[in-house]
Amino acid sequence: MNREDCKIVFMGTPQFAVPTLDQLRTAGYTVAGIITATDKLGGRGGKKRIVSPVKQYAMEHGLHILQPKNLKSPSFLEELRSLEADLQVVVAFRMLPEAVWSMPPKGTINLHASLLPKYRGAAPINWAIINGETETGLTTFFIQKEIDTGNLLLQEKLSIGMNETAGDVHDRMKYTGANLIVRTVEGVLDGSITPAVQDHSQATRAPKIFHDMCRIDFSRKSVEVHNFIRGLSPHPGAWTRLDGQQLKILRTRPVKEETGADPGSIIIRDRIQMHIATTEGAVEVLDLQLQGKKRMDIRSFLNGYSPQVLSVS
Repeated sequence: MNREDCKIVFMGTPQFAVPTLDQLRTAGYTVAGIITATDKLGGRGGKKRIVSPVKQYAMEHGLHILQPKNLKSPSFLEELRSLEADLQVVVAFRMLPEAVWSMPPKGTINLHASLLPKYRGAAPINWAIINGETETGLTTFFIQKEIDTGNLLLQEKLSIGMNETAGDVHDRMKYTGANLIVRTVEGVLDGSITPAVQDHSQATRAPKIFHDMCRIDFSRKSVEVHNFIRGLSPHPGAWTRLDGQQLKILRTRPVKEETGADPGSIIIRDRIQMHIATTEGAVEVLDLQLQGKKRMDIRSFLNGYSPQVLSVS
């Protein structure tokens, strides 16, 4: 099948998915429709209607938009079927029922932000960094019944810098992933890709991260604390408590030198440096966000704030 003859339905919601949608259109594929999250209310007073980045792109380019609340509803399935898609592409969307992913004759392709079968789940970038991985990557695969278990199509490796945050890796991945999807679609259509079964014995998990899981444990080694913080930065954000307030720490640097202080103790130097002791060494805090305040670098923070206690909890 030629790309001009291939009709694609695209499913995605956040900004991460937009470059892929754009690349598919630029490559000449017919995007028969996009499926994205329903609009939300937010902003001041919760009265402003907020549309997803994918919907915003679709509106700007005159694409057909579907926003189902229930992916199993007969009316939605009928409308989806009427689009007569040859292939569906999924990037950063929710779990699909079989009635949806099994519909197109060429299958449904998903983009996942890890080298499957490693880091199956909702937060692969976060967990790879938290665990100190120096390499990760992206995978395209055919969706099957169990999440992230489908047959592999293409993979691309990416290195992780020792100080890169989840946000840094995410922003690189969204463009690399877009190119990978286009290559995958081409390979599926011309038959040059042979799907490969995953080695399920090598699978690891990357479950969804909740607020309580983001509390920093300074009794760990400095590199482990550093990896935990950057793996959760900027969202949802690793946090501790200072003077009874929540303090998110967003960028750090591991420090090998021993402080002689108890884990969690704060060492301020010349009001331009702030170290927090760990079991071995310390972490130097570079960027942070105090509860109710904007993100700031450490110099700005120390210029306007004098901690009443010299430890975090």
